[in-house]
Amino acid sequence: MSEHVRHRTTEDEQDTEQTTNGCPECGGKVAADSEHGETVCLDCGLVVDEDSIDRGPEWRAFDSREKDKKSRVGAPTTNMMHDKGLSTNIDWRDKDAYGNSLNSNQRQKMQRLRKWNERFRTRDSKERNLKQALGEIDRMASALGLPDNVREMASVIYRRALDENLLPGRSIEGVSTSAVYAAARQAGVPRSLDEIADVSRVEKPEIARTYRYVARELGLEVKPADPEQYVPRFASSLGLSDEAENRARQLLRNAKEKGVHSGKSPVGLAAAAVYAAALLTNEKTTQAAVSEVADISEVTIRNRYHELLEAEQDIPAV
Repeated sequence: MSEHVRHRTTEDEQDTEQTTNGCPECGGKVAADSEHGETVCLDCGLVVDEDSIDRGPEWRAFDSREKDKKSRVGAPTTNMMHDKGLSTNIDWRDKDAYGNSLNSNQRQKMQRLRKWNERFRTRDSKERNLKQALGEIDRMASALGLPDNVREMASVIYRRALDENLLPGRSIEGVSTSAVYAAARQAGVPRSLDEIADVSRVEKPEIARTYRYVARELGLEVKPADPEQYVPRFASSLGLSDEAENRARQLLRNAKEKGVHSGKSPVGLAAAAVYAAALLTNEKTTQAAVSEVADISEVTIRNRYHELLEAEQDIPAV
């Protein structure tokens, strides 16, 4: 190392030490002024360092929409896309960067590029399988109103099943549906098999059979559904108050203490608790309305209601 370089390095180290420890003149506290690219002492005003490197963008934005528009980075990687969002997407609209329509030759060129881009994105049968399955997962999750974290979790479960070679002999729709069912239960926002079957392209028995197989082979830790997890959704759909929702939770906790929940459908217990809580808080609802929201028969609601009645003596009779 030359003498000049060594001397320069020593000066830089001293400047860094001074900036870190405080003002070299008065020992006061220093602060960085990013707008002017300077480091200034707050006590005496000495400029300790100047012309610092601005590592931010060269453009300015005054709101989040403008910031997103000017940003040059893409979306983060996600398991909800078969290529994790790393490939290029060609817009279907035949317009240039300024919004002007393309001429006929340019449109034909872009159509060819789209075709080849799609072929390169799905190069083998495994990627085509994954693309179809993730599309099914997104469709079902949207129909069920599930959040993004559940879609991400379901996509990971399906990827694991595909890597473990669990699909031979089973349909793509069946495995993707079981992944959604398992992910919703793991995330604490469960959906009943009936609700899942309503938005799936396969029948309920196949969903249950495939779910048991996938959960066993992948070693998924899925706890039994808690009836309380269904209460907020049912109460919200029926327009009930927070008081009624809390009362329904109390009824279910009391039923657990008495062992009433053992062997019973959590959906039926939750529906009966919501109906009972509405009666206790003098809020208008009917068994038919609860039955429609919970996708369960009125007979089941009445049976579970009477079981809750035995565990909670102050519930008025139907």
